[in-house]
Amino acid sequence: MLFDTHVHLNIDAFDDDREETIARAREAGVKQMVVVGFDHETIPKAIELAEAYDDIYAAVGWHPVDAVDFTEKELEWLRELAGHPQVVAIGEMGLDYYWDKSPKNVQKAVFKQQIELAKEVNLPIIVHDRDAHEDIADILEETNAEEAGGIMHCFGGDETIARRCLDLGFYISFGGPLTFKNAKLPKQVADIVPLERLLIETDCPFLAPHPNRGKRNEPAYVALVAEKLAEIKDVSTEEVARITTNNANQLFHIHTQD
Repeated sequence: MLFDTHVHLNIDAFDDDREETIARAREAGVKQMVVVGFDHETIPKAIELAEAYDDIYAAVGWHPVDAVDFTEKELEWLRELAGHPQVVAIGEMGLDYYWDKSPKNVQKAVFKQQIELAKEVNLPIIVHDRDAHEDIADILEETNAEEAGGIMHCFGGDETIARRCLDLGFYISFGGPLTFKNAKLPKQVADIVPLERLLIETDCPFLAPHPNRGKRNEPAYVALVAEKLAEIKDVSTEEVARITTNNANQLFHIHTQD
């Protein structure tokens, strides 16, 4: 059984076939998934999906691109939602230096606020990092983010950044880009990360893995990520599925009955 640790089934790309998408995921062996909310619109939808399906969970956080819109009101809202039984993480949060909607100093402040919230409510964090590797690692270290723990979502950094995150006890998660033919760096990093610190995800509908690159991604395709990871680690796909699922359940404090 597979655990897709990062899906966006809560956005309009799935409005026409959400239930069918979930059914295809089940057929592909995806038993569990975390729907990630990141703003006013997607957070309630993540909660709604988590309430509708026993093995779907929610994460609630504020995306760095919209950090400029984050106020004390949003922080209190996240604090309230953190107590929901199906909410298993705070995020996604972090830094995004690709888009320029929110100034870097604002992004950093909102990132730190959410880390402190996660520590307060005893939930792990889901970290979004785009073109901000050094600053992300610095903030995780400065804020003692290991007290919350968490995931480096769709990891795109190098081995040095990966080791800094591993030293904090964080998990490294890989998605579709791991399968791209020209993706040398993710494969190099995946090779050095211990299996017990690896997670898999789709980030659907974005970043569909090969051979579906360029199409809409969906949770069923996480099986392709597991296959590539198994090839890199020289173990069976079943072993990758078992270990990464156990890793996710441990991180998210989910107790399953086999």
